[in-house]
Amino acid sequence: MKILKKVILLMSLLLVVGVFAGCSNNKKSSSTSTSSSSKTVKNKTLIVYFSLSGKTKKAAQYIQKQTGADIVEIRATKPYGDYASSVKRAKYEQKNNIKPKIANKIQGFNEYGTVLIGYPTWNKRPPMIIYSLFNDYNFKGKNVIPFTTSGGDTIETSEQYIRRLAEDGHADFSNGIRYTGDNNKQVINWLKKLGLYCDKCSKK
Repeated sequence: MKILKKVILLMSLLLVVGVFAGCSNNKKSSSTSTSSSSKTVKNKTLIVYFSLSGKTKKAAQYIQKQTGADIVEIRATKPYGDYASSVKRAKYEQKNNIKPKIANKIQGFNEYGTVLIGYPTWNKRPPMIIYSLFNDYNFKGKNVIPFTTSGGDTIETSEQYIRRLAEDGHADFSNGIRYTGDNNKQVINWLKKLGLYCDKCSKK
């Protein structure tokens, strides 16, 4: 009888140990799944751009075709007018540090680990709506990459401001490029160096 009780007690202990071991494995499995999901999220790329004349929109669409990234255009709540009035307004906003409100929302912004930011260079600087973008969204931990269109200024003249915005937002920064419309090969090589080029996407 005593032997039978010992056998039953031993079997009970083994059953309890098995249950705890199963719970532990489930927790590990859950942790691994979360980690994998996190990596997938961080690998997502977003192209955010502001365009007035349509040149930056063309640049953004070309980069989107080469990367397969998601893309969104930001617009000012108070739309910019023609070229002459926009130049005047741009100078006034830059001089007085006025950040125009963005009319549209970027859905799921936190899901992206890499954000390409496109803009026309105005007075050797990004438009103030780009500053609004950094004010409105949390860039912490993301990789920020600029691209610009301009009449003659290189990317170096404006990307220093983007770099500063990225640093202030605790984001990483990668050097950008100026899109001219006839430097597609250079753009592709730039995207390849960044690890963003998608060969299958570009052939669609």
